[in-house]
Amino acid sequence: MNDEHILADFRSSEALLEGHFLLSSGRHSGHYLQCARVLMNPDRAARLARGLCQKLPREIRSQIDLVISPAMGGLIIGHEVGRCLEKDAVFLERPDGEFHLRRGFRIEPGQKVLMVEDVVTTGLSSREAIAAVAREGGEVIAEVALVDRSDGEADLGVPFFALLDINFPTYAEDELPEELAAIPITKPGSRKA
Repeated sequence: MNDEHILADFRSSEALLEGHFLLSSGRHSGHYLQCARVLMNPDRAARLARGLCQKLPREIRSQIDLVISPAMGGLIIGHEVGRCLEKDAVFLERPDGEFHLRRGFRIEPGQKVLMVEDVVTTGLSSREAIAAVAREGGEVIAEVALVDRSDGEADLGVPFFALLDINFPTYAEDELPEELAAIPITKPGSRKA
């Protein structure tokens, strides 16, 4: 699976969007990756998950006890990575703006966790999710994501592996180019605040 095949999957599923988007990081972009669209086909989702699992070094793969992903974006790909690794896959939710395990999910003390995301831009959501795992007694030993939008800049504090690196420019509110500022804003992410 190479970058061209992965991008073809995003394009054919209409998961690569253009417009003016407010990302969950708070930054603005002219492009958005709606990973739910690329993951809506179970066979494609399983194929992408296998690609992610192949990115993991054997020494990390052998330590994983549990797969965790932040809802909503990481839920489907996290489940598929869990299937690929033959590990349980659970998810974190933000009922009050902070990540928590709910629905009876739990982490046993000292469990080694693989964090799975759909897209990483600044790494803020990932760091918050990693902190939630630590509060629950687990240890995130690595993270995988379908897409790294950070231009290699996201510091998650753990080894990070992405299936695809895409570097669309992002902008702070006060840096918006005129052509982007002229387009109405869409806020497609799951973060409320």
